[in-house]
Amino acid sequence: MSDREAMFKEMVRQFPDSPMGHFSLGRLLVDEKRWAEAVVSLSEAVKLDPHYAAAHVALGDAHVGAGQKDAAKAAWQRALETPLGKRDMSLQSDLEQRIRDLDDF
Repeated sequence: MSDREAMFKEMVRQFPDSPMGHFSLGRLLVDEKRWAEAVVSLSEAVKLDPHYAAAHVALGDAHVGAGQKDAAKAAWQRALETPLGKRDMSLQSDLEQRIRDLDDF
């Protein structure tokens, strides 16, 4: 286990009701292509804060890595429905493109 992973796991342990630790751990796991573990951490982050657009986006990425296309599209759609997703045009454009790209597979 890397120092960063240990730090994020400790953050989750100390602050289990904070989405930030779960998100940070999930992003690290996505970066390491540990898809199933990333889905668990990021699912917890969005459960704790359904308006956390970045966590929904990362959750979609984890689902793609895990081969779960429909779950990825659903996560990205939820990101579009967050307050940030509704007002950030570049995020909207990026997510709409990702969804189209998945539909093309």
